[in-house]
Amino acid sequence: MAGPWWSQCRRWSTRCPNAGLLQTFRRFNGGCVSSLGRSPWSSGPRSEGRPSSLSTQINPNTLNFTSSLTRHKSRLLVHTIPSCCYRTIHSDAKPKDPFTLAQNDLKSLYDDIRKELFVSKEELKFLCDYYFDGKGKAIRPMIVVLMARALNIHSNRAGDLLPGQRAVAMISEMIHTASLVHDDVIDGSDKRRGKKTINNMWGERKAILVGDFILSAASMALARIGNITVVKVLSQVIEDLVRGEFMQLGSKENENERFKHYLEKTFKKTASLIANSCKAVSILVNSDPEVHEIAYQYGKNVGIAFQLVDDVLDFTSGASHLGKPTAADLKLGLATGPVLFACQQFPELHAMIMRRFSTKGDVDRAWQYVLQSDGVQQTNYLAQRYCQEAIRQVSMLRPSPERDALIRLTEMVLTRDK
Repeated sequence: MAGPWWSQCRRWSTRCPNAGLLQTFRRFNGGCVSSLGRSPWSSGPRSEGRPSSLSTQINPNTLNFTSSLTRHKSRLLVHTIPSCCYRTIHSDAKPKDPFTLAQNDLKSLYDDIRKELFVSKEELKFLCDYYFDGKGKAIRPMIVVLMARALNIHSNRAGDLLPGQRAVAMISEMIHTASLVHDDVIDGSDKRRGKKTINNMWGERKAILVGDFILSAASMALARIGNITVVKVLSQVIEDLVRGEFMQLGSKENENERFKHYLEKTFKKTASLIANSCKAVSILVNSDPEVHEIAYQYGKNVGIAFQLVDDVLDFTSGASHLGKPTAADLKLGLATGPVLFACQQFPELHAMIMRRFSTKGDVDRAWQYVLQSDGVQQTNYLAQRYCQEAIRQVSMLRPSPERDALIRLTEMVLTRDK
């Protein structure tokens, strides 16, 4: 397909040429996108409550988005996912609230984590417990818990979590939090989740050691699961986190390569943890590689969408909502989705990106260029594409309240404001 792929993304929201859109998105999403339509588990005369092939062919017409993204140049998040694709993939019953469904499984999550981090040294214990105060969103363990229950039902088992699956949910939150502690050191951040960071309160050395200790405790918990394949899958997460951080330190001169670099970095730093955690709980209950891939692809796509929305919120949400300063990415020299899209309308951004917004006035000018462009809208649109693919993947599982809750959670990713 001629032209850079982010240019194609702009065309999607105005013309929605089905074939070209699907080919382009498939190319940059690991070849996993197909058209949406009848779910393998949708009810109908021919399904009789049994699954069809996981590689089912589906009607491309249901992929069409409304044209509101281009009719309205709003800088706010798009608050709806197209109802056409929503209705075709599960029953008309209202999806269960994911927070309600996962509540019982998550209520002891932070207590369990604090037990894993128990040490006799009082200061180290206090620092390790600092972010595990129950005030985090716990999105990652929630996704893992819901995916585990949905997979258990899909695999003709009771929906109850296996001990290993519960451990994976806990480990996912531990790895995530350890990465935040280290990120705050690298970025020099002074605020996280509405309170001062560990490095700001106790210094960088102790913050690094705390992050290392949380990772070591997570590794011990992972080893106790006793499944070598799960160990390999979740070990990949830690490698991806490091590689993603190194990718964030650099940029690409070529604009098309720059966007691919951005998406790959986004996967490694954010989506890999969700994708591989979902895959891990699938391995513990089902031996079918296709089921493992469904879980992985759901986590990958919803994880990338989550980060794309996060990058948008850096431009559209106030610091009081986010619990951290806005324009943080620009101040760190990072060009996220809204900036990369805005670069097409304001080529002046290209030089700023290459010098990582280091010249006086760069951050303010880049901020204004983004708000004057359709970069926010295009990034939101791209997040919607990833959410659609996440919904398509999870809809291949047997119907269950947990499966539908994952669909609902995917929609909530697009509408969150912090």
